[in-house]
Amino acid sequence: MNLHEYQAKSILKKYGVAVPRGYVANTLEEAREAIQKLAQETGSPKCVVKAQIHAGGRGKGGGVKLANNADEAFTHASNILGMQLVTAQTGPEGKKVRTLLIEENVYQPGELPPKEFYISILLDRSRAQNLVMASAEGGMNIEEVAHKTPEKILKEWIDPRVGLQDFQARRIAFGLGLEGNGFREGVAFIKALYKAYIESDALLVEINPMLRTSDNRILAADAKINLDDNALFRHKDLAEMRDIYEEDPLEVEAKASDLNYVKLEGNVGCMVNGAGLAMATMDIIKLSGGEPANFLDVGGGANAQTVEAGFRIILKDPNVKAILINIFGGIVRCDRVANGIVEAYKKVGNIPVPIIVRLQGTNAAEGAKVIDESGLKVYSAITLEQAAQKVREVLG
Repeated sequence: MNLHEYQAKSILKKYGVAVPRGYVANTLEEAREAIQKLAQETGSPKCVVKAQIHAGGRGKGGGVKLANNADEAFTHASNILGMQLVTAQTGPEGKKVRTLLIEENVYQPGELPPKEFYISILLDRSRAQNLVMASAEGGMNIEEVAHKTPEKILKEWIDPRVGLQDFQARRIAFGLGLEGNGFREGVAFIKALYKAYIESDALLVEINPMLRTSDNRILAADAKINLDDNALFRHKDLAEMRDIYEEDPLEVEAKASDLNYVKLEGNVGCMVNGAGLAMATMDIIKLSGGEPANFLDVGGGANAQTVEAGFRIILKDPNVKAILINIFGGIVRCDRVANGIVEAYKKVGNIPVPIIVRLQGTNAAEGAKVIDESGLKVYSAITLEQAAQKVREVLG
């Protein structure tokens, strides 16, 4: 589950990670109040207005603006709130901005020029260890740095049995070139960041930029956290941070029906019971000349209700030209699944695309007979080869 920047910073702050002062606004009136309150607290009218969407590249897309005074800040808030923000990660359709973060401008002149760094923590599956990555070349072009000069990316692998050690945090801070108070705060920052990553069950924590201010302090000027959905039962407070407006509407609908659904860009919808079978089904579709339109796992106990919900979700994708249902009858009998498919088909009604049903396992032959004798626009298959051939035929 992705979080907004302001949500990520609220988590980090609880673990002692230093973040700029700021306030959230969902309306222009709230934005005006936030601007005034922040100016009173900081003693400066300068601030930053940030769009809150689940995508990077907000600054390049016009969703992050510096303001020198309250009027300028309110103008930026008026322009950004409600805009359809397009970035490299949103696609051409963009995302509507419903929330703003009004934050103090921490890029103030002083003894040192402000310096941007990059730091992130994630799991390196190849080593079964957590990985801290950092670079002295932080900022909006970090992807280019990683691509053209990968030697500038520092990497520190953390043994999960002992956790992040002090010498490792110091080595990262040294590698970034931090000195004096910046070094001390940098070490504390890295340790607190790792603790937040572990205790919130995050898949990714990314700070870009991690800022050394002009007075040699270390702050998280931006923050991104991706939480492990499978661990949210341990974090009810974090689960409440979910923003369904930032998610695909079909995926939201699928979650409401306890279905695992991911929308793809193809033309053949697929419905299966099991993640491994889903991957095999998508391979079948590609081998047959089609492209998978989705990943949809109805779980081990497929029945008429789950199949009906799956039909309705898949059919909302206008790109779908056929549906392949691939069910292994282990926990549930194939004839029961077949009857459920027929019942669901009749309830949905007026399904405009052909449906191929591949049943294998307990009572597979009986299930195929139910499909064949239903009189509906549904084609049965027993083997993967037969299913691929049927997909090829219906796609023309």
